[in-house]
Amino acid sequence: MESAANSSGKFPRINRDLVAPLLTTGRPYFLLVGLLACIVAVGAGAWIYQIETGIGQTNLHPPIFWGIYIASFVYWIGVSHSGTFISGALRIAGAEWRRPITRIAELMTLITIIVASIFIFVHLGRSWRWYYLLPYPNQRTIWPDFRSPLLWDATAIFTYAISSTIYLYLPLIPDFALMRDRIGGWRQPLYRFLAIGWQGSQRQWRALKMAIRIITPLIFMIAVSVHSIVGFDFAMALVPMWHSSVFAPYFVAGAVHSGLAMVVVGMYFLRRAYRLEDYVRPAHFDKVGKLMVAVTLTWGYLYFCDKMTAWYGMIPAEMVPLMSQMTGPYALPQWIMVSCNFIIPMLTLTQPAFRRWPIGMMVVGILINIGMYIERVLIIVPPLAQPRLSYNWSSYFSSGVDFTIELCLLALGVLLYALLAKFVPVISIGEEKEGRHYDRQPEHR
Repeated sequence: MESAANSSGKFPRINRDLVAPLLTTGRPYFLLVGLLACIVAVGAGAWIYQIETGIGQTNLHPPIFWGIYIASFVYWIGVSHSGTFISGALRIAGAEWRRPITRIAELMTLITIIVASIFIFVHLGRSWRWYYLLPYPNQRTIWPDFRSPLLWDATAIFTYAISSTIYLYLPLIPDFALMRDRIGGWRQPLYRFLAIGWQGSQRQWRALKMAIRIITPLIFMIAVSVHSIVGFDFAMALVPMWHSSVFAPYFVAGAVHSGLAMVVVGMYFLRRAYRLEDYVRPAHFDKVGKLMVAVTLTWGYLYFCDKMTAWYGMIPAEMVPLMSQMTGPYALPQWIMVSCNFIIPMLTLTQPAFRRWPIGMMVVGILINIGMYIERVLIIVPPLAQPRLSYNWSSYFSSGVDFTIELCLLALGVLLYALLAKFVPVISIGEEKEGRHYDRQPEHR
C-alpha cells in the first residue's frame, strides 16, 4: 500500500502551492539576485586587495590578532544551529508543528556553514596555505598540533558540513521525485538524478524514515560538539576572560539563541515572498517564540555565570577587561548587546499576543542576531586589547576592507538562499502531506 505522504493526488493544493515558487520568477527576484551578485563581487575585490597588500589592512596588530573575521566565523557557525535545533531536536521530541519550518531552517544551516568556512580562509591572510590546517604528512615532516583546538575546528566543521548535507538531502528525495514529474527543462535531468529512482513505494518510505531516524540524533550531537569546540578555541587559551570552563555550554546556548532568531527572520520573509500564510501560520511563530524564551533564559544564566565567576575571582588580569565592558570604553556595545539578547526578548516574547505577531517576531529576531554578533566581538576584542602587561594595551577598530568583506559575505549568504529557494521547495512537501494526513486536517480550500 502506498504511503499517504506520497499520494500526489490527495493534496493537490499542497503540490500546487509549494511547487509554484519554483516555476514562476518575477522581476523583483532578478533585481535582488543581481544586486546581491554585485555586492558579492565587491567583496571578492576587497579580498583580493587584502591578499595583495597584506592582512594588516584589517587593522589587526599585536596583541590583537583576532578581530571581526573570527567573530563572524563564530557567529555564523552559531546561526548554523538553526536547522539542527528546529529540525533535529524537535524531530526527536516528536513536535509535529515543526513540519512547515524544518526545510527553512535546514537550508539556513547548510548556507551558514559555507559562509562561516569562507571566513576561515579570509582570516588566514595567506589563504593558499589553508592545507596546513589539515592533519596530513608532508615533505617537511611538519604535522599540525593535535592538541590545538584549531585542528579540532577543521575536523568538526568538515564533519558537520557533510552530515548536514546528508540530513538536508534525505527528506528532499520525495520532493525531487515530485519535481522530476512536474518540472521540465534543464532542471528535470538534475531532479531525476537527485531523486535516485524514487517511486514512493512502502519499502522506500520505510528505508527513508529509518535513515532519517538514525541520522537525526547523530546530527544533533555533532552540532553540540561543533560549537563546544569553537568555545574551546577560547577556553583552552590562557588569555584572561577566556580561560573558563563555562564556555562550551555558553557558546552552544548562544548558537541556538541566534539560530532560532534567524529562523524567525527567514520564516517571515519567505512567508511574505511566497505567500505561504496557509502553511507558516501565527501558531508557528508562537511555538518558536516559546522556544526563544527558554533559550534566552538559558543564555542569560550562562552569561551571568561567566561574568560572576570573573567578578568573584577578583584576578586583576581579568578584572581589567571585565570592568572595561561594564563601565569602561566597551560599556555602550556591552549594554546594547544585553538589551538585544535578553531584556528586549524577555519583555516581548513572554507576551502571547506578541508571539503571534509575525512582524514583531521578525524585528526581535533581527535584534537578537545583532546582539549576538556584538557579543562575539566583545568576547574576542577586550581581552586581547588589554592583556596582563599594561604596557602592551592597545585598541582595535574595524577597517573598511574587513567591514566590506563582512557585509559582502552576508550578501553571499542571502544570495545562496535565494538561489536554493528556486531549486528546492522551502517547505518539505512530503512532511507537510504526512502531517496533514496524520492530523486528519482537511486541506485548506
